Amino acid sequence: MQTNTPDLEVANGSNLVAAFHLAQRAPLILRRQGNMIPHTSVNSGKNPEDYGVIEQLLFSCLQSGDDKSALLCTEELAARFGVTDEKVTGLRGLYEEATAENRPTLEKCLQKYDLMLSENPVNLPILKRRVALLRSLSRPADAISSLINLLDAVPTDAEAWCELADLYYSQGMSSQAAFCLEEALLIVPNAWNIHAFLGEILYSNALSSDGEDSFSLLEGSIHRFCRSIELCTDYLRGLYGLILATLLLKKNQHLDKHSEGPSAQTRSPLTSKILDELTIFARERLNEIVKSRTSNHLIWKGNQGELIAAKELLDRLDSSTL
Repeated sequence: MQTNTPDLEVANGSNLVAAFHLAQRAPLILRRQGNMIPHTSVNSGKNPEDYGVIEQLLFSCLQSGDDKSALLCTEELAARFGVTDEKVTGLRGLYEEATAENRPTLEKCLQKYDLMLSENPVNLPILKRRVALLRSLSRPADAISSLINLLDAVPTDAEAWCELADLYYSQGMSSQAAFCLEEALLIVPNAWNIHAFLGEILYSNALSSDGEDSFSLLEGSIHRFCRSIELCTDYLRGLYGLILATLLLKKNQHLDKHSEGPSAQTRSPLTSKILDELTIFARERLNEIVKSRTSNHLIWKGNQGELIAAKELLDRLDSSTL
């Protein structure tokens, strides 16, 4: 299947307009793709890339509220790859969750997942849909338990480790969240977003810690943010976090220097000069990115919320309110 067709624009949560336009063309794209791959492929070897076009189309239809076209996508996938295909069952579950009108309907989806897992306990798409559904039903403890079971079966699933980290963090269990992210980084060591997320958790823990614990957490946070930026030089969250962490560590070093007892600053490799240099670098780079993306807002389709937050941080730095 061709996956680079011009009909397929990147449609994500920050680009609902693209999702809407893509969903409008759903019937045409489905007919076109249907002519490219015969339905006899159900009985032949499955290429994972063959899911790509219709899967992306399904997401766009659900984002734009076009449930009718989304249903056509699930039916087309079932016709091509079989109704028992694990990925097809997961996408069908996603459709049923998205179109559920109330909580009882969602509970029925959960029951359906439980039945499917009783028949095939290692159906990963359904296991992941079950976790997502438990979260949407505000059952984080059950979602955590389900993810732990999933990771017992597949310990190399970095996405599952990150999801578990996010769940732990949402419940105030920062140490467990940090451990999960460290496990994820063993699998995907160059994932800059995971490095930055771990930096955010360490920074948050430092805010509620005192003394040497706070220093150690901030140093770890700065290390993670720096690694994130090293891997992706225009990653807003990494630059944003680096500014906050360096400013806070420098402030704590200044207070510690005037307190009684041995200074933690003297044992830290991050001197005041190094912290200043890191802050200046991150601030200048962040300013360049904000200006570039603001002037090219029609071209750049990234997270607008992160861009707004970056602007606000720069404004506060300019007004010396940090």
